[in-house]
Amino acid sequence: MDSKLSSYQLPVTGRNILRFALPTIVMTVFNTFYTMVDGLFVSNLIGTDALSAINLTAPAIGLITAVSGMLATGGSAVVMKKLGEGRAREARQDFTLLILTNALVGAVMMALGYAFMDDLLWAMDLSPGVLAYCQGYLSRYLLFTIPILLMYNFSLYLIAADKSALSLKCTLAGGVTNILLDYVLIALLDLSIQGAALATGIGYSITAVVGLLVFRRESSLLHFERPVFRGGVLLHASANGLSELATSLVSGITTLLFNLAMLRYIGEDGVAAITIIMYVLMFVSALFIGYSYGVAPMISYFHGEGNREKLQKLVRFSLRFILTASAACALLSILSTPVLAAVFTRPDSPVYALAVTGNRLCSLSLLFVGLNVFASGMFTALSNGVVSAVLAFSRSFLFTAACITLLPLLLDVTGIWLATPMAELMGAAMAAALLLRYRKRYGY
Repeated sequence: MDSKLSSYQLPVTGRNILRFALPTIVMTVFNTFYTMVDGLFVSNLIGTDALSAINLTAPAIGLITAVSGMLATGGSAVVMKKLGEGRAREARQDFTLLILTNALVGAVMMALGYAFMDDLLWAMDLSPGVLAYCQGYLSRYLLFTIPILLMYNFSLYLIAADKSALSLKCTLAGGVTNILLDYVLIALLDLSIQGAALATGIGYSITAVVGLLVFRRESSLLHFERPVFRGGVLLHASANGLSELATSLVSGITTLLFNLAMLRYIGEDGVAAITIIMYVLMFVSALFIGYSYGVAPMISYFHGEGNREKLQKLVRFSLRFILTASAACALLSILSTPVLAAVFTRPDSPVYALAVTGNRLCSLSLLFVGLNVFASGMFTALSNGVVSAVLAFSRSFLFTAACITLLPLLLDVTGIWLATPMAELMGAAMAAALLLRYRKRYGY
C-alpha cells in the first residue's frame, strides 16, 4: 500500500490519535482566534456598533458558505472512502470535480449576495450607523467568496491527503496576515470596517492559493486529474454533507433569531454583548470542531477498510477525550468571564455587564457541544449523512429556535442566555441515543 498512507496504519493509541488531530485542533482554534481578533480591533478601534454589524451580517455569510461546507465535508468522506478501498484514481477524479463545483458555487453565491444584500439589511430596521457598517463589511467580504470557499475545501483535503502540518501552516499564515492587516487597514489607513473585511478575505485566500499549488503536483496523495462527471458523486457528497449544510444554514438563521431577540428585549447593546459571547463560545467549540475534523479522515478510512477494531478504539478514545475536555472548558469559561468581556469593551460599559451575565450562563452549553459536534462529524465520516443531518438540524435549529422563542417569554432576557445551553443539552441526549443505536451496525 502507498507509503503516503502510513499515518492511517499506525496503532490506534491516544497519543497517535492526538498527534493526527493536533494540527486541525490548532488550526481551528487559531482560525477562531483571529476571527476574535477581528472583533477586538473593530470594537476597540471603531466601536461596539461596528462589532454589532459583524454579527448582524453573519447570517448572510453563513448562507454563502453553507453549500460549500456541505460539498467539502461530504466530498472528503467520499474521496477518503474510495482511497481506503484502493480506488485512488477515481478518488482523484472526484476530488477535482468537487473543487470545480465549489468554484462555480462560489461565483453564484457571490452574485446572489450582491443582489440581495441591501434588501436583507433594510429588513432588520437598523439604525443608520449600524446599517452603514453592515453594508461596508459585507460588500467587501463578498469580493473574496470564491477563495474563501476554496479555503474551506483545501483545509479539509490537505488534512485528508496526510498534509495536516501544511494545512496548519496555511491557517497560521492566514491568521497572522489577517491580524497585521487589521492593524494596518483600520488603525493606519483608516479604512474602518471595510478594512476588517479586506483583512479577513486576504488572510483566508492564502490557503486557497497554497491548495491550488499543492494539488497540481502528482506527488501528492490527492492531486488534480481530469475530472469525470459522475452525478452520483455530487449527489452522494451532497447527501453525506447534509449535516454541515444544515449546520451552516441554521447557524445563520439562529444567529438572526438571537439578534432579533436582543434587538427586541435590549437593543443594539444586546447584539454587541451576544457577539462577545459568541466569540468566547466559538473559541472553545473550535477545540471540538478541530478534533472532529482531524479524526474524520481516519474514521472514513477505517470504515472503507472494514477495520472495526481500529474504529472502535478511535471512537472510544474520542468520547473520553471530548467529555473530559468539555467539563474543563466549561469551568474555565465561567471563571474567566470578567476578563474575557473586558478584552472587548470597557468595564463601565452597559455591554460589559450584559456580556458577563450572559457568558456565565451560556458557558453551560460547553458541557454538551463537544459530544454534539463529534457525533455529527462521525456519522458524516461513516457516510451516513442522513443521521448526521437529523442530529445537526435538530440540535442547531429545532431545539435552538424553540428555546429562543419560548424561554424569553418565561424568563425575559435570562431566557435568551439559557436558550443555547438548553438546546445543546437536548442535542446531547439525541446524540447519545443515536450513538447507541448505530454502534452495532458500524462496529464502534
